[in-house]
Amino acid sequence: MVGLRPSDIPPTPAVKFIGAGTAACIADLFTFPLDTAKVRLQIQGESAVSGAVSGIRYKGVFGTISTIVKTEGPKSLYNGLVAGLQRQMSFASIRIGLYDTVKLLYTNGKEKAGIGSRILAGCTTGALAVTVAQPTDVIKVRFQAQVNLRGVKKRYNGTLDAYKTIAKEEGMKGLWKDNLPCHFVSAFGAGFCTTVIASPVDVVKTRYMNSPPGQYKSAINCAWTMLTKEGPTAFYKGFVPSFLRLGSWNVVMFVSYEQLKRAMMRSRERAEYAV
Repeated sequence: MVGLRPSDIPPTPAVKFIGAGTAACIADLFTFPLDTAKVRLQIQGESAVSGAVSGIRYKGVFGTISTIVKTEGPKSLYNGLVAGLQRQMSFASIRIGLYDTVKLLYTNGKEKAGIGSRILAGCTTGALAVTVAQPTDVIKVRFQAQVNLRGVKKRYNGTLDAYKTIAKEEGMKGLWKDNLPCHFVSAFGAGFCTTVIASPVDVVKTRYMNSPPGQYKSAINCAWTMLTKEGPTAFYKGFVPSFLRLGSWNVVMFVSYEQLKRAMMRSRERAEYAV
């Protein structure tokens, strides 16, 4: 290690894992209000939700944020933040932090990887990340959808209560609502096309995650109900905040990840020089 600059020392899997999760949490802190606005717009029009917030209409990303602040207070923009940070720490750490390690497994330790190995590594870490982080995503969406108004009963009293309540009332299946196909279609759609393709899947995902037991039979049934009752435009609710959040989240996340990774590597180098 002597003579090498911090940038020349390859980061360890632990550095990548922790750095990716921490950077994702930092990005989430900045972009969470946009995500909350997206969820509120996506679920607007559902009968179960509309009854609880009759008279309140959300229009546009900034209009939604403004309405939430006026009617519920600014803290409501961060409903579900704890679950959101849990999701980022688990999802991003696995998806990004373990990518290089898994890629090496598919290449038998060779640094140079072909397109096939990269795709396999991406699918593997993506599937693993979705599986692990799924309960946190369900809790996050439900808290973001929860309206903080007088006279409206809160669905859950806290993050831990939400986990316990869902497990008790809906079983473990409630924490792992069948959302894996939505994630994969959304990921591939966003990767090969644009948010135009991914947005309908994301709206269905949000509606299905937020739904009480028995409201929808499956994600497909949720999509069909939206189409027949609200029309095709329902699949693009929350499009603008979703697009803005995705772009800003990626910028903040990757900048933070690089800075954290460099800082951790400098600390590691100083410790090795001190020995």
